Amino acid sequence: MAEKSFKYVIVGGGVSAGYAAREFAKQGVKSGELAIISKEAVAPYERPALSKAYLFPEGTARLPGFHVCVGSGGERLLPEWYTEKGISLILNTEIVKADLASKTLISAAGETFKYQILIVATGSTVIRLTDFGVEGADAKNIFYLREIDDANKLVEAIKAKKNGKALIVGGGYIGLELSAALRMNNIDVCMVYPEPWCMPRLFTAGIASFYESYYANKGIDIIKGTVAVGFGKNENGEVVDVKLKDGRVIEADIVVVGVGGRPLTTLVKSQVEEEKGGIKTDAFFKTSSPDVYAVGDVATFPLKLFNELRRVEHVDHARKSAEQAVKAIFASEQGTSIEEYDYLPYFYSRAFDLSWQFYGDNVDGKVVGVFLESGTPEENKAIAKLARVQPLVDNLDRLAAEGLAFAANI
Repeated sequence: MAEKSFKYVIVGGGVSAGYAAREFAKQGVKSGELAIISKEAVAPYERPALSKAYLFPEGTARLPGFHVCVGSGGERLLPEWYTEKGISLILNTEIVKADLASKTLISAAGETFKYQILIVATGSTVIRLTDFGVEGADAKNIFYLREIDDANKLVEAIKAKKNGKALIVGGGYIGLELSAALRMNNIDVCMVYPEPWCMPRLFTAGIASFYESYYANKGIDIIKGTVAVGFGKNENGEVVDVKLKDGRVIEADIVVVGVGGRPLTTLVKSQVEEEKGGIKTDAFFKTSSPDVYAVGDVATFPLKLFNELRRVEHVDHARKSAEQAVKAIFASEQGTSIEEYDYLPYFYSRAFDLSWQFYGDNVDGKVVGVFLESGTPEENKAIAKLARVQPLVDNLDRLAAEGLAFAANI
């Protein structure tokens, strides 16, 4: 096979790749210089749609409606946009080997790609129960959600199991958002997670209690403090029930597992420095290997606000880190400089008619994180400022009494 050469190559076709492509175009990349190599079959899209509107019974989202960069209010980058900009969008192509010393990439089909500058945007892969040898975890109708193919399979199952029973394993983002989406499809839903409350990484017990009560009122059964240890199958190999560690057996003809992800760093393992499970970068997303950058889920970067190295799995960081890396690449080429990445952790979710935003972190001592349900744009701006300023709070009663007024006065 003929070798293909590009000045810039992005490995991975997720959110980061799309936002990086837009920034390359802004910076004036020349036709033929940039390639995006993706194992997916479609151009980069806004992944959060998969656990929300994609599964709705009405008003469903479908491509090309949520290609990047509509998630941040920007222009939708359709496949033809890449062609117009002279960007090679190489789909259905999985890179299985990277030799950073020779600046060479090899695909599963044996194709060879050469680059001058590489951006690793491989994202994460879901943690599967089969990885742990859970009994029956290979049954049909056990789903994981990461890519559009996963969402399509789940949509088909929802149609096939009309008014059926679903069990959601996990009480994080995927668990909460998919429980809501399935319930909206008139599926009986049960959520199971080992923690004492949902979203323990961000929610306090009090916040979690509100959401758990809301979900219960929508008819969702929540079982806390236990885990799934086995799955029963019928003669067709389809899941029929879920065995819990506490001894209970729950009927289910659809199971969705959302127990976290792992950054896909295998491609460059032992060729770059790693830290905290990700690829270690500086504030410009440069790795320890010359001319190699890492962005999004796979990057462990200096989080200036908290003065520590951290890896962040969220679409907001995927977008912004990609833009930062591209700006840094062009600044380096032009002999100029840009500001260091100064990221304020930001998370959000929408489920049923609820919509929350969270800025900062969830640790004790002072105001370092602020959570707001159904905030206006002005209120969300105020809590973002509060999370960045991090004022000391000597009187929690005052904070409770003033609420948003406290944020507005900072």
